[in-house]
Amino acid sequence: MKNTVSIVLILTLALAACRDRAAEKRIAELESRISQLEGTKANQPTQNPAAPSPTSPAEPEKMPEGPLPVISFNTTDHDFGTINEGQKVVFTYQVTNTGKAPLIIQNAQPSCGCTVPDWTKTPIAVGGTGFVKAEFDSHGKTGVQNKTITVTANTWPKTSTLKFKAMVVAKATGANGPAAN
Repeated sequence: MKNTVSIVLILTLALAACRDRAAEKRIAELESRISQLEGTKANQPTQNPAAPSPTSPAEPEKMPEGPLPVISFNTTDHDFGTINEGQKVVFTYQVTNTGKAPLIIQNAQPSCGCTVPDWTKTPIAVGGTGFVKAEFDSHGKTGVQNKTITVTANTWPKTSTLKFKAMVVAKATGANGPAAN
């Protein structure tokens, strides 16, 4: 709907100011902008061709220079085994800074709302240790559960992925077996 209104507006401007060069230039800029917003390439260059296009892919980040921390985990995978639906289980991944600068864990993002992470909030000195804790709530979850936590830190690369799994046994109900009294 917006595109149709924009095109009608452009055509109206074009008809009203057919011989006016400034208006023609503005119309070309607007058409180019509409093409960018629609995700297609414009036929005419924009006013500032050196500026990055909003639809162009971002350049990959480059490794920062200087000494960096290195995040090392005692394990990146954990298996809770078989648990009952509704049970909360916790595992703590041990973190060691094996780099050459203090390690700062900036965030720990779980793959779903059933996992609550916690982590060391203070800088971890070179050779020092910290933690990333995962608390998994199996309420409403049954079967094999594979979850991740993406840890963001001042390292290179910036993110690390921790994984855990659990086999969640459904609560007994009258429909799937004898109910507990």
